[in-house]
Parts: sequence; C-alpha cells; structure tokens
Amino acid sequence: RMDYEQAVLQGDRRALARLITLVENDTPQGRQMVDALFKHSGNAHIIGVTGPSGTGKSTLVNGMVADLVERFPEAKAAVIAVDPSSPFSGGAVLGDRIRMRAIVESPRVFVRSMASRGALGGLAHNTQAVSLVLDAAGYDFIVIETVGAGQSEVEVARLAHTVLVVEAPGLGDDIQAAKAGILEIADILVLNKADRPGADATEMALKGMLSMGYPGEEDSGSTWAPPIQRTIATEAEGIDELVNAVTAHAAFLKSGTGWKQRDQVHLETFLRGLLQRKMQMEWQQISDKTEYQNLFKQVCSRDLAPYEAIARIQP
Repeated sequence: RMDYEQAVLQGDRRALARLITLVENDTPQGRQMVDALFKHSGNAHIIGVTGPSGTGKSTLVNGMVADLVERFPEAKAAVIAVDPSSPFSGGAVLGDRIRMRAIVESPRVFVRSMASRGALGGLAHNTQAVSLVLDAAGYDFIVIETVGAGQSEVEVARLAHTVLVVEAPGLGDDIQAAKAGILEIADILVLNKADRPGADATEMALKGMLSMGYPGEEDSGSTWAPPIQRTIATEAEGIDELVNAVTAHAAFLKSGTGWKQRDQVHLETFLRGLLQRKMQMEWQQISDKTEYQNLFKQVCSRDLAPYEAIARIQP
C-alpha cells in the first residue's frame, strides 16, 4: 500500500486522485487517511457556489478559479463539482469536467466531479471528507459547486466559509431565491448572464429581498451585507470584482470570530453526518436480526403496536 499521507502532502496529484476515490467510496483505508491528514487541514478558504440550474455556475467557477490562480501565483485551487448521480450507473454526470477544461490544464488546479449518491439534498456525504483531504494537501481555495435543489443550498452553507448564490435573469421566476430561503445563506449574490434582458428587474427584486433581511446595514461594520455582483461569465466580465468580493469576505470573517465559527460549524456538520451514518448501520444490523423480523410480523398482523414493538427491541 502506498504511503498516501507523504505523497499527498508532497503534492503528488495521482496519489491525491487515488486517495479521493478511496474516501469517496468510504473505504476503511480512506477513513484512516482522512484521520491521518486531519491535523494538516484548517487552512483553506472554502467557497460554496449554488443556485438554480441554468444560471451558468460552471462557467462562473471556471472564471473565478482562473482569476484566483492568476492573482495569487503561489496558490493552488481545487473544485469539487457535486453532480446529481445518474441513478443507473451511480457515477457523476461529467458535463462539469468538460466545461472546466480551461482550468483543468493548470498544474495548480485540481478538479473533481463527485456523484451525490442520493445523499440528502444532493450533497455527497463524503464531499466534506474530500474537502478535508484537499485542504491538507495544501489547496488554498476549495470551490464546492452544487446543483441547486432546495436542501443542497442550505447544506453547502454548512460546508463553506463563503457562499455564492448565483441567479440569472429570465429563469421565469424572480422569486425563486426567496422561495428556497436561499438568500439567507448568501454571502455574495451573483447575477450572472447580466447582459440578458430583465437583468435590471432581477437585480431590483434581489435588492428588495436583501433590504428586508439587512435593514440598517450601512451604518454598521459588524455585519456583512451581501453585495450583488453582476457578471457575464462567458465573457469573463465582472469576474475580477467577484473575486474581490470573495477575498473581502474572507478578510471580514478573519477580522472577527466569523472564520473560527464557520470552521466549528464545518466540523460539527461532519461529526453529525458520521454519527448518523453509524446509527444507520447499527439500525441495519438490528433489522437483520430474527427478533426484529418476528416483531415486524406481529405489527403486520396488527397483534403488536408500532411504538411497543420498538420499545421491545434490544439495542
């Protein structure tokens, strides 16, 4: 077995790719390596990018990562694109990888597509473990791009320091953001495809919603009021300003307790997920036992009530 820890810390990309596969498949060796690398993590700026499909998130991420590595010549950036799994193969749709070809060529950029594997809300259970590995491997920026599907936006907020919510005009529903409660998690709102008709109306709608959430933000330096950044990602317009906002948000978090608090939320989310998985496995073991099967038969024949049946199960 290769010594992944040393190889990954020394920047061996092939070792990193192999290790991520082990972590993604939740193998014992993968878990062991996450633990071994854990002490080296905690330095990366994790950026979540979410929003409805059709907003051009991949092109935006592409431009943003290209800008980051150009702006910080020493820095490395990684992208985790969380795809909705194809229910047939369990693999991820590789569209994102193709769209990101421009940045994939760079030796300082690492791109990985992950299937969401039916995890709640579409965020892969192991996204966070992979993010820890990339963090330990010295990636300064880790962008997690998710498919906007209700719950996953809220989930990405628990994994990232900075959350970008991407909207675009003409998606037929300006109130889409409000419905999902998405604005509550946005640190930066991106109005992409801003050259499309209806961009001003969409921006007005977003501004109106923000003003309800952040009434007197102008006079206080202690809260972060989410800016609205207009971009045309296909033309690389507005990307520079967007990256300015991302780095400003990191500086804002680090100037107070925000960065530390968000780190604690990441780790709590991770532990809670592991705990839930452990309990699920224990439940699986219980339900495989004959004792449970007998109780289940009695419930099916209405001879035993459900709560009573559960009370009789010995853990």
